[in-house]
This record gives sequence, structure tokens and C-alpha cells, in this order.
Amino acid sequence: MAPRSSWKGYLKISLVSLPVKAYTGSSSGGSPISLNQLHEKCHSRIRYRKVCPIHGEVPNDEIVSGYEYSKDQYVVIDTDELEKLRSETDHSVNVDSFVPSDSIDPALLTGKTYYLLPDGPVGQKPYQLIQDAMSGGNLHAIATVVLSKREQIVRIRPREGLLAMDVLEYKTQVKDPTSFQDELVETTLSAQEKKLTKQLIDALAKKKFDPSEYKDLYTERLTQLIEARVQGEELVTAPAEEEPQVINLMEALKQSVKDAGGKTAKPSRRRAASSKSTRASSSRKSTKKKSG
Repeated sequence: MAPRSSWKGYLKISLVSLPVKAYTGSSSGGSPISLNQLHEKCHSRIRYRKVCPIHGEVPNDEIVSGYEYSKDQYVVIDTDELEKLRSETDHSVNVDSFVPSDSIDPALLTGKTYYLLPDGPVGQKPYQLIQDAMSGGNLHAIATVVLSKREQIVRIRPREGLLAMDVLEYKTQVKDPTSFQDELVETTLSAQEKKLTKQLIDALAKKKFDPSEYKDLYTERLTQLIEARVQGEELVTAPAEEEPQVINLMEALKQSVKDAGGKTAKPSRRRAASSKSTRASSSRKSTKKKSG
């Protein structure tokens, strides 16, 4: 079954406008396990009901939206009135500018991603032209769009032939790094400490990040725990290893470099020489057997 789009509208760049539809970039199959709140004594599920202090529980069709302009004083806003406030641009992704791909601070990313796809044959060619131009120029677009009844800033970027749309935070919603500067204490770094730290990072460096190498181990263990509880069993876990205490920074760095290098280290000269000696000895024995 084909996925359902979560939004439809237009991608607008100056006078260019093409119909697009948006699909959420997150997979529902990878969602974490959710636990319900229960009453400890009887294990009945805790319910949250919408209650009016005068009339008790209220059905959804009797609930309206309102704004509190004074203490316990509300003005009711009808949803039809809200729709009338929306302009034509509220149904569009409106591109304001194009910027270098590395000019956007990752701290502004909310983690919400959508994929924009052309909606119908008429949008196919302009979609590909825009995607190709952005990819070739290593550019990202900054745009605004109304999502979930809120105007959002978004970044649009090319990804494997598609256009991905990432929701950004407003500048006022992100803490400035300078507000944490008081937590830092200026220290002196020796040349040897810098060298060892660089060696440690180089030993663990990879050319590319592969997300498939990582698994949600906590969810796996939680699943095992739930299955054991359903079967009436106790989940047996191995005792946790005692964490080593870091006493000396230099010694810790040296040991870390040694451990990290051992994962990909080549055979030492002594081991290589020993291996050559063994092969030579085997060769001599083989020669003696042939001559004999």
C-alpha cells in the first residue's frame, strides 16, 4: 500500500510554482515501545478525561477553542474563522533564498523531516530542474510554510534525487552557546596531550557514517523484558562491569590510543619477523624431505 501524503500545496520560487505533496520522513515501524500508566493496586489503566467543572465529562463535539484575555475570561474563536484568516500562501512552501549547504547551524534542526514530491505530471520537469540545480550548486533553500497550524521555517535540500524538507527552530527557540561559557575553565594544553588526543581521534576516524551499524539496543532489551513478563519469567541479566577510574589523563589517552589502534593495527615487526622465520623454517623442512 502506497504511503499517504501528510500535506499538499505548492513549492513557490519567485514566479515558478509547482504542485507538490509532502510525506513524513520518519518510519512508524521504528517507533519506540510506549508504556501505559496503571494503578499500582489493581493494574487498571489510568484514563485522562476532558472534564468541565460544572457539567462533568464533555464529548469532543462540544469542545471549542478560546483565548483567555483576562483571568477566567475567554473569547471563543471558531475554526471557520481561523480558516478565513489563512492566505493563499499558507498552502505553499515559499522559498525566500538559497544558501550554501554548510551555512545552516545543525542546532536549528528540530528533527522533523518531510519528502517533497511532484503532485501530478505537470510538476515533474520543474521539480527535476530545481533538484538538479540545487544538487549541482551544493545549495539548500530556506522557505516558510504553515504546518500543523503554525508558520514554520524550513530547509529544503537535495537528497538522492528527491527534495527533503527539514523543519527549523526560530532563533529565539535555541539557546545561545555563549550562555554556557561560564561553565568552562581555561586550561593549559601540552603538545603531548594534543598529539595523543589527535592520535586517538585519527584511530577511530571513518570516511563515512553508516547508520545501519547502530541498533536500538534499549528497545530490544525492553522487548525481551516484556516478553519474559508475559510468560511469567524473570529476565536474567549479567552483572554490570565496574567502570574503570580515570586517574591520569596522559595514561588514559595512551591506553585509549593503544586500544583503538589495536582494532585495525597491522602486525608488529616482531610478529612479522616471527612469521617470516616460521615460513622459512617450514620451507627448509620441506626441502630436506624432498632431497631425502
